[in-house]
Amino acid sequence: MGFWIFMCIANLVIPLTMIIIGKHFSTHAPKKINPLYGYRTAMSMKNQETWKFAHTYCGKIWAKLGALLVPLTIASHLLTYGKSNDQIGTVGGIICVIQLALLISSIYPTEIALKKHFDENGNQRIPS
Repeated sequence: MGFWIFMCIANLVIPLTMIIIGKHFSTHAPKKINPLYGYRTAMSMKNQETWKFAHTYCGKIWAKLGALLVPLTIASHLLTYGKSNDQIGTVGGIICVIQLALLISSIYPTEIALKKHFDENGNQRIPS
């Protein structure tokens, strides 16, 4: 029972972090472009406008994904209640890999949105 509780809590760390950081980024992007903190890609660091856009966009994705992952994570762990520690650990590992894959995959739509709204120099595109 103790290992099941530990794995359930451990697997909730990623989605809860996504919700917290996602909500923060979507409303309060880091003030200055920096090499240590925030959504840092070549396109997002072109200028302050791309920096803010990327954080707002990616933050919304993270918050939504995190909110979706919390109940799915809990439901997945409920299916392992009473199972062996090996089964609980295996399911917990699989959940963690899936969560990380979704976290990393948020880069793709964010970069597409950046390229849609800004040219290669970071200048905002004029709507046609």
